[in-house]
Amino acid sequence: MIDKPMDVLRDFPVRKSKKQKQAFRDAVQPYLNTIGYDSAIEKGSMGAKNIVIGNPETAKYLVTAHYDTPAALPVPNLITPCNAFTFIIYQFVIVGLFFLVAVGTGILIGLLFDSAEVAGAAGGIVYWVMLIAMLVGPANKNNANDNTSGVVTVLETARSMPECCRDKVCFVLFDLEEAGLIGSSSYQKAHKNQTKDQIVLNLDCVGDGNEIMMFPNKKLKKNAEKMEQLRSITGTWGEKSIAIREKGFAYYPSDQKNFPYGVGIAAFNRSSWAGLYCSRIHTKKDTVLEETNLNILRAAIVSMITCGAVK
Repeated sequence: MIDKPMDVLRDFPVRKSKKQKQAFRDAVQPYLNTIGYDSAIEKGSMGAKNIVIGNPETAKYLVTAHYDTPAALPVPNLITPCNAFTFIIYQFVIVGLFFLVAVGTGILIGLLFDSAEVAGAAGGIVYWVMLIAMLVGPANKNNANDNTSGVVTVLETARSMPECCRDKVCFVLFDLEEAGLIGSSSYQKAHKNQTKDQIVLNLDCVGDGNEIMMFPNKKLKKNAEKMEQLRSITGTWGEKSIAIREKGFAYYPSDQKNFPYGVGIAAFNRSSWAGLYCSRIHTKKDTVLEETNLNILRAAIVSMITCGAVK
């Protein structure tokens, strides 16, 4: 059993294999019991096992994060959520690199066998192997930001939620986000009636950066009452800030996309050429988890749900 949320970073830094995930679940559930929560494991598609904390039937809010961790990549998964040009160019660069490796390997094998057909087949196989390896390849050993930061923030927020307000919120740790948002999709289908009106605050990569950004889904942006709740926690929090991306290009790929009123929440650094960016995840450099960010988000989310504490 873990004794405090930050123990997850020390004791369960990799949660990719079935055995690793089971060990994490076995440690988290007793901890949740000690802080006054009932929890359940809900099975979903493709073997997903979501950890549901609290009562989904009474909740007006979901606070979520994915607990699975990614495969290691040779290059970082650069995310520039508000810069369409940089985002598109980077995707083309990655695809181009994969293509060049596949073509080069295919040509070498084709020369070895003196066959154009063999070259084409080998190149195609190499390309698909690299794509599949992005999902099921060797585990990345460092996952402080993606997404241990989200897991710890969910647990910290649950711990800090006043008992009188716990029926208003359900906390969910999703499985198989890295494989294509499978855990959250399964949860949404199983709780369709409940989630149709709940604000879903999805925490993904919140541990590295001074600017915390919220990305509400299109439907949520049109709901004035729900948007006002999000705006209530924006502003400066010490040396950090929380803001909402309400207009302009915004793309943050995570579990909030499976919910009508989903909000993606992540932390970013800023550069003059890319604007907001996240640049270390899926590599060995994913070692930064700023506890300040987690404490800010914990306080902000508790404040919003309880209509309480001042910043």
